Amino acid sequence: MEMDESSPIDQALDLLNQEITDYRRYQPVSFKEFLDILKNNPSKILRNIFQVFHDMVTTHVDAVGAPIAEDPELLDFTTYDCTRLFVEGSENPYFPDMLFANRLMKQMETLRQGSQQNKIYIFYGPHGCGKSTFINNLLRKFEQYANTDEGIRYEIIWRLDVKKLWGHEKINTLSAFENFMHFIESSGTQTSEEKDNRENGTEALDRDYIEIPCMSHDNPFILIPKEQRRSILDELIENDEFKYKLFTEKEYEWVFTEEPCTVCSSIYQSLLARLGNPAEVFEMIYARPYFFNRRLGNGISVFNPGDKPVKQEFYSNEMLQKRINHLFQDSNTINYIYSRFAKVNNGIYALMDIKSYNTERMVELHNIISEGVHKVGETEEKVNSLFFALMNPEDKKHVKELPSFSDRIQYINIPYVLDVNTEVNIYRAIFGRHIDESFLPMVLDNFAKIIISSRVSEKSDALGEWIKDAEKYRNYCDSNLILLKMAIYAGEIPDWLDDDDRKALNAKMWRRIISESENEGSHGFSGRDSIRIFGDFLSRYSREDRLITTPDLCFFFKHISEEFRKAVPEGFLTALLRMYEYQVLQQVKESLYYYNELQIAKDIKNYITAVNFENNSYADCFFTAEKLYVTDEFMESIENRLLTGNVDQARRSEFRADVLTEYTTHTLSQELMVEGKDIEETRLFESLHERYVHNLKKRVLDPFVENQNFRRAIKDFDTEDFKTYDNRLRSDVKFLISNLENKFGYTRQGANEICIYVIDNNLSGKFQ
Repeated sequence: MEMDESSPIDQALDLLNQEITDYRRYQPVSFKEFLDILKNNPSKILRNIFQVFHDMVTTHVDAVGAPIAEDPELLDFTTYDCTRLFVEGSENPYFPDMLFANRLMKQMETLRQGSQQNKIYIFYGPHGCGKSTFINNLLRKFEQYANTDEGIRYEIIWRLDVKKLWGHEKINTLSAFENFMHFIESSGTQTSEEKDNRENGTEALDRDYIEIPCMSHDNPFILIPKEQRRSILDELIENDEFKYKLFTEKEYEWVFTEEPCTVCSSIYQSLLARLGNPAEVFEMIYARPYFFNRRLGNGISVFNPGDKPVKQEFYSNEMLQKRINHLFQDSNTINYIYSRFAKVNNGIYALMDIKSYNTERMVELHNIISEGVHKVGETEEKVNSLFFALMNPEDKKHVKELPSFSDRIQYINIPYVLDVNTEVNIYRAIFGRHIDESFLPMVLDNFAKIIISSRVSEKSDALGEWIKDAEKYRNYCDSNLILLKMAIYAGEIPDWLDDDDRKALNAKMWRRIISESENEGSHGFSGRDSIRIFGDFLSRYSREDRLITTPDLCFFFKHISEEFRKAVPEGFLTALLRMYEYQVLQQVKESLYYYNELQIAKDIKNYITAVNFENNSYADCFFTAEKLYVTDEFMESIENRLLTGNVDQARRSEFRADVLTEYTTHTLSQELMVEGKDIEETRLFESLHERYVHNLKKRVLDPFVENQNFRRAIKDFDTEDFKTYDNRLRSDVKFLISNLENKFGYTRQGANEICIYVIDNNLSGKFQ
């Protein structure tokens, strides 16, 4: 069917023709153009696989958050955001916890230092820890990066000028038979086999050039003889920081020592002998971007245990070999053969689990990694690749059978997640971010804490040496300090630690705690277990009329299967519930507490003045300009907010004497008269202010816990019945609900439910 020239199909094809431009960036450039590119951006062009991989990872990982200590370098721990590396654009995202993220980034720093071709990096961990997801996402991101301008590298491609080589004076030395063959080709006479080749798109020598790609993906710069490389780079690159690193640091040693593959070396030497002019040789050298394609095994090869080995030891291109032989008139000069390892030279070779056929591949890598070369026929093929492998702990026996291989292996531990924030992000990624709407604040985190508690050791020598008295933190932590360990593993120092313990957390202690994580995360709930358990829990407890609470979690895990129940440390659920109840009680108190700073300051200033006068006397307060009548009733009205518990008269007298002593010996004589401080800047005022506010908050619920109208008003909030309560009560309830929403992230429903929970469970009395 004929179509109009301006038909939608034509327009669509025109649009494709305009939009598809990727092919242009893979067009070869001459060696001269390549040197110009190198001159303008040497740090990008002069990179091997180890440097490019390092750059890819560091480009996609961000250091975030405030330092966890005054000297973050001292603790050697950073909070990393790996979202762009493992999550964005991934169908199956991977979430590394802070421990593994720090482990990975430290390894990236050593990776760039050079001499890494003699190692294989084995990521090992228990079943269900996400090893396969990790490596697949890592390779996918590397493939994307390497095929962009940011990650670009160039490889050699030869364009042998047929006319120049055949037109050279050496053509006169050809035999009569060779001249006859040349005549046949130039006259267009073809054998049936050659005709078939031409019909199949195979070109003969009558084209302008023969194109020969370097199957080892060598950087075009290393075709320059070693003796001339330093002087060439000195001429090309301006004196700057990179040039200094290039000429002095080990990571760039390869630029001056690496040799091209045997095929490229043979072509170079043959051309030089034939042409006798290096300039003409370099005119036939081109550079094109190294294109990575995992599916084609180009630059990235990944083998699963069930992938059967290919029997073929090496590969060639018979037609190209014939053309090379015909062009150079010597079948022994250039042997265009290569192994499967050549396709990943300057690339990545990965084994997914060391078992079955991958065990054989691991053995085969022994000599390659040790020597950096691979025998192909009679020639030695160099292999400078980045070798990765995944391993389950029980498969280490395959490596132990090769004791000489042990020093070539760099193990990197991938345990189960030990970081609460990461565990929660996994649930959100799998079940959707809307799951937060089913939980009261902190409850989803508490689910993750229960899961992680099964993965860590119950006892910690480091924590036991650091925290001498764990009982003082019973409202914040469990007796084994597992909750504290989780916070440390997430890169956090809890604000409930006292000053002495904070000071005791020095660099040595920090490293001891972190080092214990190397032996954790290999038991307990696996990643697959936790997802299955969370799905089961959510289906049971997610309801529209109420939000999920921490008691729901505790009930669920107390009645789970015996195998899973035993995985949770004894007493952990009780401690977690106590910590949760203490936290929500403080949140409700903070939300209900309304203080007038001016009134508090005025009370304290008047009290400081009053302690200087006898009972039943008048005093002019210098700080507030008020006239005071000092009586026991006046003093007690303020002391009720400064002192706790049932205080007798003797304690009150002692407290007044202490305040008077501090005022006369330090506040007045030193801070006010000598240092010229304002009364609110003095040590005495700050101490009394802290006492006043603390006790106000502590007792803020007292007027309400016995008031049934208060509970009913909360239940009736946002209904018509709420209007029936008096103005003061309505104002208090509105203030409470609003603060819970704004300060602590509760929804209106959640704020209502948590207030009722605090009142019905008498948490104020429980933690009196």
